[in-house]
Amino acid sequence: MTKITPDDVTKVAKLARLEIPEDKLETYANQLEKILNYVAELEKIDTSNVIPTTRAVEVINMTRDDVVEITEI
Repeated sequence: MTKITPDDVTKVAKLARLEIPEDKLETYANQLEKILNYVAELEKIDTSNVIPTTRAVEVINMTRDDVVEITEI
C-alpha cells in the first residue's frame, strides 16, 4: 500500500474544504493509512456468495389507508 503523507491529507482536506491544523496532519495521515490498509484487507474477502443488501436488518414500511376524517376544531 502507498504511504499516505501529510501532503496527501492537505490535498484531500482542501478538496473537502476542511481546515486541518498543521500539528494534526501527521496524525491524520497515519489514521487514513490504517483505514485504507484495512479496506485493502476487506477487499481480499470472497463475497461472491453473499447476497447484496442495503441494510443489515430488513425494514418493512408500515402503512395505513389514507382516510379523510372530519373533525371539529
